[in-house]
Amino acid sequence: MSKVKVAAFSISLDGFGAGPRQDLQNPLGIRGTELHQWFFPTEVFKKMQQQSGGSQGPDNDVALQSFENVGAWILGRNMFGPIRGPWKDDSWKGWWGTNPPYHVPVFVLTHHSRPPLEMEGGTTFHFVTDGHQSALNQAKAAAKGKDVRIGGGVATIRQYVMDGLVDELQLSFSPVLLGEGEKVFAGINFAKLGYATAKIIPGENAAHVLIQKS
Repeated sequence: MSKVKVAAFSISLDGFGAGPRQDLQNPLGIRGTELHQWFFPTEVFKKMQQQSGGSQGPDNDVALQSFENVGAWILGRNMFGPIRGPWKDDSWKGWWGTNPPYHVPVFVLTHHSRPPLEMEGGTTFHFVTDGHQSALNQAKAAAKGKDVRIGGGVATIRQYVMDGLVDELQLSFSPVLLGEGEKVFAGINFAKLGYATAKIIPGENAAHVLIQKS
């Protein structure tokens, strides 16, 4: 059965999923890259960078599993880029170069329309202006029975969780204290929404916690 999931989403020990003041130089916010130090040494990340080598332990296993059976992604606009307001033109094509790491349809939440953007490797960005439920409906249709992965950012994940639309979240807790940024859990009663911890995987550089909805 297909699922709507959050997978391998990095979070600090004090609950932040991104640093503050995201811009072109800091796409994950100030100090945001520190959240992903567990991911950078893995074989999965090295292959994404067209490099060889990388670790093959539990952290790599979690990263690899996060891409399995994914038929479509949903991203908030901030995850696609730092541009705010109406699109000035179609020159911005994401952070990832000509061949983004998705390789399936990606639905980007935005208030400003833009034609679909077809990239190399099977990724096509679709820009959804009529809300997160519409994006989910379109993603499910495009996934053709596979899972839909909510890639972030934090506000997008929170929106889907609060509406009870996420089946499971796999959060990767990095041993870092950001102190400021975007909090994942603030104001959400996960237990009341029916979520419970299902599994904990100790990795080399992070603790990976699977939370599932009953």
